[in-house]
Amino acid sequence: MQKSNLRYYLHLHLIVFIWGFTAILGKLISIDAIPLVWYRMLLASFFIAVYFLIKKKSFELDKKSLFKFLLSGILIALHWITFFKAIKVSNVSVALVVMSTGAFFTSLIEPIFFKRRINAVEIILGLIVVGGLYIIFSFESQYALGIVYALISSFLSALFSVLNGLFVRKHSASLISFYQLFFGALFITVYLFFKGSFTINFFVLGNFDWIYIFILSSICTAYAFIVSVDVMKHLTPYTVVLTLNLEPIYAIILALIIFGESEKMNSEFYLGACIVLSVVLVNGILKNMKGVLNKLDKLKPPKK
Repeated sequence: MQKSNLRYYLHLHLIVFIWGFTAILGKLISIDAIPLVWYRMLLASFFIAVYFLIKKKSFELDKKSLFKFLLSGILIALHWITFFKAIKVSNVSVALVVMSTGAFFTSLIEPIFFKRRINAVEIILGLIVVGGLYIIFSFESQYALGIVYALISSFLSALFSVLNGLFVRKHSASLISFYQLFFGALFITVYLFFKGSFTINFFVLGNFDWIYIFILSSICTAYAFIVSVDVMKHLTPYTVVLTLNLEPIYAIILALIIFGESEKMNSEFYLGACIVLSVVLVNGILKNMKGVLNKLDKLKPPKK
């Protein structure tokens, strides 16, 4: 591996580690999921806006795209709320493993938006994931609510990821991210306002909460996103896919180190987790192989 590529590869691992640390912060922050996501999205959109101003990037956007980003921003807000809810009512390990079902949901949603046939292999892999989840659910029923929240979050994540696949054809990833974060924060603001949640106590947080929220919104959201866009331009899709699949593994190891006993699960959980994570890995490899074969097919000379 060339020295420059090694640098990007190590940087990608750092970003994946940071994304995995997001779940740890969600557990450490004492406030509920909704205000937590409000602080995260509001501060992250502010940090990206500062980045835009420093880089002299344009905020200009047509009204049609603004409406699309409004809806997708709400989806992201709901995704993060249910994600942190899952962590708080269960634990990091359960939430992260169940969130790995996103690939299965994507295989069902993507054909609708990209107008392609449903891939039978993806459905089979998805059913194996369901089997892995069934094992987890059967032996860890005390975490049932966390599993439900994580499944909802995973579905919403798959939905907005597919939508972003359409948006990125026309707009830069950083511009999409800024408006989605801003509109997500605006959506939660309206909800909290009508609920009467904006009291003095709402803004009174512990010292560690402020530190954790700052890290979550700046490093784990704004920084990781902006840098990841650049890093992924210099690495092969295969490398990126395999590395991204390490996120739940990093998070689970970190959770075991930081939270100890509360993160230790029975052997059946780890069997189910291995099934789910293995399928996600295989799915990534198959998709990369398909992409490579398609490129090779295009390079073939036309038949005479």
